[in-house]
Amino acid sequence: MKTKPIIVEAIINAPVAKVWQALTTKQQMKEWYFDIPDFELTTGSTFNFYEPGGNNKYHHQGTIKEIIIDEKLQHTWTHPSHSKGESLLTWQLEPQNGRTKVTLTHEGTENFVDGGSTFSRESYEAGWNEIVGESLKSFLEP
Repeated sequence: MKTKPIIVEAIINAPVAKVWQALTTKQQMKEWYFDIPDFELTTGSTFNFYEPGGNNKYHHQGTIKEIIIDEKLQHTWTHPSHSKGESLLTWQLEPQNGRTKVTLTHEGTENFVDGGSTFSRESYEAGWNEIVGESLKSFLEP
């Protein structure tokens, strides 16, 4: 059964181009998001990463579906070692008087039910709220 997507929004006191760089440059992502050594900003490219801390318990994999520079990044989000499911993550950026409205939409988290409670909607909501509302915001705002 399809559930409604998780949507997390934040207003970041930084211009769109600066936010875009934070979302798409692996050196910057490593500082606030995840260390993704094989990330390439190319439609169709696949990237892999693990949770921070070096335990490498949760393999994450994504394939980039759509890129609109300074506006939209969309990619799949999977956990190949724990679930057969696939979800879709969309980052949208909107300029707002020198600031940026960031909207993250995560669709299809119900597809990870075979992975157990670690992959619950509540876990994703908490994680995305922290990543977008705290980590990204504090990385970009002085």
